[in-house]
Amino acid sequence: MEHRSTRLTRLVPALVAAFALLAAALAAGAAASPSKTSSTHKSFLLGVVSISTTDYGNHETIVGIKAAAKKLGWTVDVIDANGSADTANSAIETLVSRHAGAIFDLVFPTTSLTAGLKAAKAAKIPVATWGGGLGTGVVVTDGSGGVFATPIVKYMVSQMGGKGSILALTYHVGLVCRNREEVFDTVLKAYPSIKVTKDEIQIPGYQTQGPQFATGWLAGHAKGSQPLAIWGCWEDPTIAALSALRQQGRTDVNTYGENGGPTAMSDILHGTLTATEWEDQYQEGIDLVQQTVAAMKAGASWKPKQIEVPGVLVTKANIHTFLKQHPGLFPGLK
Repeated sequence: MEHRSTRLTRLVPALVAAFALLAAALAAGAAASPSKTSSTHKSFLLGVVSISTTDYGNHETIVGIKAAAKKLGWTVDVIDANGSADTANSAIETLVSRHAGAIFDLVFPTTSLTAGLKAAKAAKIPVATWGGGLGTGVVVTDGSGGVFATPIVKYMVSQMGGKGSILALTYHVGLVCRNREEVFDTVLKAYPSIKVTKDEIQIPGYQTQGPQFATGWLAGHAKGSQPLAIWGCWEDPTIAALSALRQQGRTDVNTYGENGGPTAMSDILHGTLTATEWEDQYQEGIDLVQQTVAAMKAGASWKPKQIEVPGVLVTKANIHTFLKQHPGLFPGLK
């Protein structure tokens, strides 16, 4: 696979051309509204409201957004809502008052952002979401589909032989996790011999809740009694739960997550995480910028869309090949 710098270089001409057309359109309307268009053209503010900037997936998306935005001369302001939808709504309203040119929502479902999205729509500010789905004033969403979870869940049940018990760590605040859980439930319907226990984790809090839930669940599932697995709607809670397995010397529990961050890859290399599904969130960040530019250029003719970047299932069997195919992605791992 190409280096990030190579991929971005290939995208830059299209982005710049699209932005040039947008700038020309804005300039053409200057006579009707000189102060507004002049302000937008001179300093385009892209506001990014993230559910958690410390999360690897959010961080990678933001890096991709910033890389693409920099080539367009946009200013990017990232606001960490720290898991609070109320904070996210307030942040969007603040960005509206600051005359942002566009606003990106990372992970919060649009149904939780009614006030903020209403304010953005009233100000005619386009909104894009990563993992938030479509909604009021949203021109594009990426990474929101639960279909991304299908390969990892199917791999998990195949490794279990279609029987046993699973601890599922869920998160209903985020649409991404809700959609992935729906896929999880759909797949598991075909395996009545697998018993599922669900525990809801929080942001912040999953670092301590993961081990706590795992400890309680392990107490009722003796070592070697049956095929056992822990699944997280994203990998961080599962990785946190690994400490409980280590403390109890439990090597009989397979562990699964999604997103494919550096810690997950390291754990797979060392045999403590069974599998994850890597998501190219850097590319998704670039896509959000590119699609937002296209939406602004198209104006009223634009139709909101949902786009997805396919994931890659990574296991002990293929991780070395994966790392060779993505040189520089995870420095120090080989």
